[in-house]
Amino acid sequence: MSSRTPSAPAVARPGWGQAVATVLAGLLAMGVVAALGLWAAGAGDLPDGAFPRVVAATVVTAVGGVVRMSGDAGGLAETRAGVDVIPLSVTLAGALVIAAGFVRPLRQGSVSGAGELAGWAVRIAVPWLLALLGLSLGARQTFTISLGEGMISDIGDLFGITPEVGFAADVPLTLLCGLLWLAVVLVLAPLASRGAPLPGSLTRFQEAVRPAAYAMVMLLLVCVGLGLVVGLVAATTRGHPAETFAVLLLGLPNLAWLALTLGLGATWDGRVEGPFALPMPHVLDQVLRSSDVSAVNVGTLAEHDGRVWWLVPVAAVLVLAAAFVTAAGSPAGMPLWRHAVHMAVALALTVLLICLLGRVSASYGLSVLGIGELGGDLAGELFLRPRIWSALGLAVLWGLVTGLLGALLAKGLRRKGAG
Repeated sequence: MSSRTPSAPAVARPGWGQAVATVLAGLLAMGVVAALGLWAAGAGDLPDGAFPRVVAATVVTAVGGVVRMSGDAGGLAETRAGVDVIPLSVTLAGALVIAAGFVRPLRQGSVSGAGELAGWAVRIAVPWLLALLGLSLGARQTFTISLGEGMISDIGDLFGITPEVGFAADVPLTLLCGLLWLAVVLVLAPLASRGAPLPGSLTRFQEAVRPAAYAMVMLLLVCVGLGLVVGLVAATTRGHPAETFAVLLLGLPNLAWLALTLGLGATWDGRVEGPFALPMPHVLDQVLRSSDVSAVNVGTLAEHDGRVWWLVPVAAVLVLAAAFVTAAGSPAGMPLWRHAVHMAVALALTVLLICLLGRVSASYGLSVLGIGELGGDLAGELFLRPRIWSALGLAVLWGLVTGLLGALLAKGLRRKGAG
């Protein structure tokens, strides 16, 4: 009489259908957030049915794609325009949805090995590239620029000048940057997800990297959550709700993560020249509108609004909480200095990411027979860039101090729990 060992039930591996659904869900989330934000900003009134193309361009830039501006005003005039900003609200929406879809098979146990994990990532990458190709081809439009009134308008009418400005996605570069963006999301998703067991060959990363990765993701999301609360309060108490919701739906993480770095002591350099309507707090607009490059930090902002000093204690509490979460999720026998080093490295990488993603640059101008680059409504410039090395140095210092304190707090709680 032979005995049979019951076999484990077969687990369905994630296939192409699930990969396509994950990609479509992510793009749908990004498209909805971008469309609502642009609609609230007034882009729904753009001529020539340009709104869908502007939405496509916004999604393209949200995943790191490149959208180039171009101008044409004939031989007697010259136009220039350029925009370099990432709408991080759109980016965050897509990253969260795609990450959730990628991690789901891990939690269900349908992906168990490193090879299967890589195959699952490839199945997502293929429809992602195809969808991104379609968006890139659709992200192009041309607009006619009004010369306004006065001498320049008269010259334009005399010579029949009709300046145009447009945008078009750089397809090859967009596909490359979009694939890199997806790779970062798919690498960080399982590392930052506590409920998703990693394949056996990757378990060493589970103890060394996952606690810090999880804590940093939570830190960034909490900053966005606090910014959302502040934005909703401002929308209900200070008027201009459409403008506020446009900022929330397009650039909430841009401002929330900028505020985090400012609370840690970082300085950003920036300037606004011309009639740009800035999607940012009034106090920041005040500092940037000067005759020279302005240093943006807690001190300069507090000269216009003393409440800005609250960024420092809020940042301290949030970073300390992240350090505690990191220590609590790390092995119990880890030395204190290693906790401090892990936190310093994680916070420095997080601040570096914010500095790279939070840069803003925009400009436009029109010159007719050499006239026009004199300000007014025909020229403008905006930029905001971080002092990266000082920001990283401060992040390392904050990480070392809070990493040590967080480890001590976690160690004390463990002792009380054991007792």
